[in-house]
Amino acid sequence: MKNRFYLVILFMCFSVFSFAQEAAEKVVPPTGNALVGDYYGEDVSNITVGKAISVGTLEKDLKIVNKIEKVAVKGEVTDVCPKRGCWVSVKTEDGASFFVKMKDYAFFVPTALKGKNVVLEGSVERKITSVEELKHYARDAKKNKTEIDAIKAPKEEIRFLASGIKVVK
Repeated sequence: MKNRFYLVILFMCFSVFSFAQEAAEKVVPPTGNALVGDYYGEDVSNITVGKAISVGTLEKDLKIVNKIEKVAVKGEVTDVCPKRGCWVSVKTEDGASFFVKMKDYAFFVPTALKGKNVVLEGSVERKITSVEELKHYARDAKKNKTEIDAIKAPKEEIRFLASGIKVVK
């Protein structure tokens, strides 16, 4: 009798875990066209484009200090996580890009944000990203195996933690 009870409990735990995994895999980015004025995350509607600094200014500031707690930056989105919309890349002045994650994964953005100009609000720092993390993001971006295997060294980069993102002209 005791053995059956334990088997039933074990079966129920396994079933719940299986369904939870299946539900987690079906997460998709939000839909929408990412139109001018749309915002994601905290309401950043009070931020005007004029108050946001350029990516070039941000890069210069990060040569002086490693971290800035609260900043608004205007830039162009070059890539969006196709899996969930949980990160974006923004073009730098030299044509490279920097990585933007959403604070506490509290919000996601539609893939239509790619190619749009945005104002990001949040904190930023210059950071060394591990090989493992770089490969994780490459897999999220659906890079091919050759590109993922080519990642062999950590990378110093700008990492932005966005509390809000607003689409602008």
